[in-house]
Amino acid sequence: MGRVVLVTGVSRDLGRRLARELADDPDVDRVIGVDIVPPRGDTAGVDFIRTDIRTPVIAKVIAKEDVDTVVHMSVIATPGGVGGRATMKELNVIGTMQLLAACQRAPGLQHLVVKSTTTVYGASSRDPAMFTEEMDPKRTPRTGYSRDAYEVEGYVRGFARRRPDVRVATLRAANIIGPGVQSPITQYFRLPMLPTVLGFDPRLQFLHVDDLMAVLRHTVFSEAGGTFNVAGDGVIMLSQASRRLGRPTLPLPAVALGSLGSALRKAGRADFSPEQVTFLTFGRGVDTTRMRTDLGFEPRHTTAEAFADFASTLAPGVQSPGRLASPDTVLAGLAHQLTRGDARG
Repeated sequence: MGRVVLVTGVSRDLGRRLARELADDPDVDRVIGVDIVPPRGDTAGVDFIRTDIRTPVIAKVIAKEDVDTVVHMSVIATPGGVGGRATMKELNVIGTMQLLAACQRAPGLQHLVVKSTTTVYGASSRDPAMFTEEMDPKRTPRTGYSRDAYEVEGYVRGFARRRPDVRVATLRAANIIGPGVQSPITQYFRLPMLPTVLGFDPRLQFLHVDDLMAVLRHTVFSEAGGTFNVAGDGVIMLSQASRRLGRPTLPLPAVALGSLGSALRKAGRADFSPEQVTFLTFGRGVDTTRMRTDLGFEPRHTTAEAFADFASTLAPGVQSPGRLASPDTVLAGLAHQLTRGDARG
């Protein structure tokens, strides 16, 4: 008998793609996709059940469908698409709590795979060169996606203690990048000019979207449990990224960058949260030794290759230092464009 896999968050691109790829695997008998709205695009081979994981109904689905493997993909990174920060936190934290309670009561459950994020480590001036899985963030996340992911991981560890018979694997993925990926960091790199924090050039690590799918599929069938950092080899500096995109940068004090970020958020140009500002200030690096030795996974793309594949899909920018009379002039021009965008919208 093959696996019966339940995938949460299939209305979003990554969850839908994973469910479809698992459905094509000969070692999987059935894939059940759940979410509060139907998925867009091709879901051939996936049995979609419309349900909210924040409700006890999810326990009935797991029991009725004889699910032995759950892949939790519905921790949301941006509040804009779900109606605001309060709803985002409820979906992420309350939804995970209810899902884990359902898993707790499912005697046939054997495997739980959770997609998490390296954002749980935060970003600060006191960070190590590379975070290992045993390290805690130097500053506990207080808000946003990083706080939600931090809480979600705490509940997952509690579940693992209560159900030692279930293999639990948590994948802390670096920033996902690649053609077609929509996320705060890809929105940032699509801007015609990249605002940066004056005096800082952060290190960036990426994971290609194809490698994310590969590591999730690998982990579903692996016997390895625990927490794993997942990222492409190497790092690139933000200055290198801007040059490879051909986009000019606009160095600003951190406070001014936060103000510009608020304007970009309101205009729908980029999701510029406070945690994004700290990431663009200090960057982050994670050690992936355990990914290779314990999980047995090797990404196909390095960080630089993943970024290059993403960059290849964008219209080339033009570095024009002579046109940048001053940061004030550029900032005024951006503000004018954003105001025009609000008026049209």
